[in-house]
Amino acid sequence: MPKATRYLTGLRAGWLLLMLLAIVYIVLRFSAASPLQTNVLALVPPTEINPVAEHAVDVLAQAGGERATFLVEHRDPFLAKQAASRFGAQLRGSGAFGSVLAEVPPFDLGSLTALYLPYRYQLLSAPDRAALAGGAHDWQEMLTRRLYAPFNAGPLVPLADDPFGWLSHWLAGLPYNALKLEPDGGFLVADTPQGSAVMVSAALPGSAYDTATQRAVVLAVAHAEAALQQQFPGVRVLRTGGGFYAEQARHSAEHDVDLIGSASLLGIILLMLWVFRSPRVLILGLLSTAFGIAFALAVTLAVFGQLHLLTLVFGASLIGEAVDYSIQYFVLYQSAGRDWQAAAGMRRVRPALTVALATSLVGYAMLGCVPFPALRQIACFAITGIVTAYLTAILLLPASLARPSTRGRPRLFDQALSLLRAWHRLLTRRHARTVLLLIALAAVPGWMRLTSNDDVHLLIHLDPRLSAQEQQIRKAIGLSGGAQFFLVQGCDPEQVLQREEALSARLSELVAQGRLQSWQALSAFVPSAARQQADHVMLAKTAFGDRAGLQAALDHAGFRQTVAQHYLAQFEQTVPPLTLDTWLASPLAQPFKFLWLGKTTVDKTADAAYASLVVPGDGPDSATLSTAASGLAGVTLVDKPGSVSALFGEYRKLSSVWLLAAVLMVSLLLAWRYGVRGGLAVILPMIFAVGATLALLGYLGSELTLFHSLALMLVLGVGVNYSIFLREGCLRGDDDLGAVFVGVLLSAATALLSFGMLGLSSMPPLKDFGMTLAMGIALAVALAPLGMPQQETRR
Repeated sequence: MPKATRYLTGLRAGWLLLMLLAIVYIVLRFSAASPLQTNVLALVPPTEINPVAEHAVDVLAQAGGERATFLVEHRDPFLAKQAASRFGAQLRGSGAFGSVLAEVPPFDLGSLTALYLPYRYQLLSAPDRAALAGGAHDWQEMLTRRLYAPFNAGPLVPLADDPFGWLSHWLAGLPYNALKLEPDGGFLVADTPQGSAVMVSAALPGSAYDTATQRAVVLAVAHAEAALQQQFPGVRVLRTGGGFYAEQARHSAEHDVDLIGSASLLGIILLMLWVFRSPRVLILGLLSTAFGIAFALAVTLAVFGQLHLLTLVFGASLIGEAVDYSIQYFVLYQSAGRDWQAAAGMRRVRPALTVALATSLVGYAMLGCVPFPALRQIACFAITGIVTAYLTAILLLPASLARPSTRGRPRLFDQALSLLRAWHRLLTRRHARTVLLLIALAAVPGWMRLTSNDDVHLLIHLDPRLSAQEQQIRKAIGLSGGAQFFLVQGCDPEQVLQREEALSARLSELVAQGRLQSWQALSAFVPSAARQQADHVMLAKTAFGDRAGLQAALDHAGFRQTVAQHYLAQFEQTVPPLTLDTWLASPLAQPFKFLWLGKTTVDKTADAAYASLVVPGDGPDSATLSTAASGLAGVTLVDKPGSVSALFGEYRKLSSVWLLAAVLMVSLLLAWRYGVRGGLAVILPMIFAVGATLALLGYLGSELTLFHSLALMLVLGVGVNYSIFLREGCLRGDDDLGAVFVGVLLSAATALLSFGMLGLSSMPPLKDFGMTLAMGIALAVALAPLGMPQQETRR
């Protein structure tokens, strides 16, 4: 055996071993915890300049994702509570949740009073503070109002401890009453148009984006609902939580993969059997494609650790492109007849495959330059997949097709040649300018109709049923639906609270103007030490500065002298201010602990050592909230959807520059291969295909997104291959040009099958990809003969 042959044999064996290892690696990865990434936020890049802001987004997303909230609704309040209790017990018994809370312990107003009572001389509500600052106080009148209307002042504090109601007023202003839920018989109940709704909350045992957790939760809820319907006819269960959205996204992606992959594979099988009529050729073509996708999957998992849903669905569409390299070899094999020599055939077709690979790599490399995690994964997957398919074709096909074909030259090749001759004559130098001018003129109105949409919500399609249920739950219990929040940072907790108070003052103005309903902030529960001291000083200068007047008012109201003296004496005792640590240690802080980020390790600057969140309710837009935070030290408005949408817009505008850069790179490559005029002839069909695709999008009324723009780069990288294959077929001189054209048409058909099927995806970005690629590829193959030399075509 010659040395070169032994080398090739060893190389092929090593390649097969590498593919086997990749398949084993994939099996091992999927047999453990699922590597699928269903978190939508993982698809988008960091957009905040402040790293703590990105950390806060992750914290909020994780906090929301790890809980599930249910409303059990029935027209009969008694049955609603019974059904909620039963539903909670079913979920608890399923083992799918870490904890389930249906019945809650009675809310003890005494515990609320006990927490704040020691600090009563340094906690003033805004109205009381303003009244005291205004002077001219009538202590007797204040006592009378307190004595005869005690329940209108909020939480009941014993008269002896709060005779003038200052602490009661302050407690009444706490945000605990922001929710519409009311304790009723051990349940949290909200009134709805359909009757009574009882809240049941549950904590997930793991990440909401873990496939096993999602499946267990969905199955447990389905069983619990089915049991509930039998026991309580007419009951309705609403649900929301990150786990449900993640499961829906995963399910949709799996459906897309099954649909796109199966339809593409079936279509490609039928096409290749129709053209080549050889199961052997079909198996070899599918083998190179399978190797490409398997190795791409292994490399992507090894590099990124996880696989985004977008990448998974896009990978199913790569079948149509990965098979191109094999197809060009197969048509040469079918047309050679008894003169076939496998190694010589590969040498003849290899330049065309190599140039086509290089142009495709340019398109995907430009895609990989966009700083979106999902797009970089797609680029990595595609580059690895097509390089693997190319190398598989180069290494394995000559050894697998060593003997000549016994089926003879298909008549389809002659029919294709006749079609190519007719179409090429139409696009000769004499008519080319007219055809291209007509295309350009027809495209102008379409370009004028183009509009854009950069909304980040286009990134994924949410199940309308889940979205509707979430809105109903939020409306019923009074939760804000906004995705914006303020990040407040300071060198210590005290500075954070002071900066929160400065922000709260501005938000109060928005509430007074009717532009904001409410907001949540830690400083509403724990005023800063400076504010507490100022309130104490205010009382010292006003109320307790007139001790004789206070004593007289208390005596006149009938307070025992010992009680009055004790109340006055307590004011003189030194009490340290209420601290965040004290409040956070109380069970009363549990619903609002997410507002405190604590000491941050992301940003280690001295002025940003600690951080908290202030969450506004529904109402104002981003511009209004941004104005409220303007000029406040340490306060940043974080609007993740808005910032990602803005980034989408910036990159969409930059995509034209990237496209021009890709055209330049491909043009230089083609000029190096075919000369300046030849390179221009090959690239020209692509330029017009891209322009015509944009025009068609305008005529169809499609709003241009970043994903349309990025797909145009793939139209350039993939579609130019058809002109390259025809040009190379002409340069080879004695090749069967009809067979080459069949290969081009078959490659285009498989690409249209695969990429076109993306238009059926439930993911809007992939729909945009698919529609744009399908139109671009169809136009590219139609204009591909422009890249051929001008001499008459031959057999």
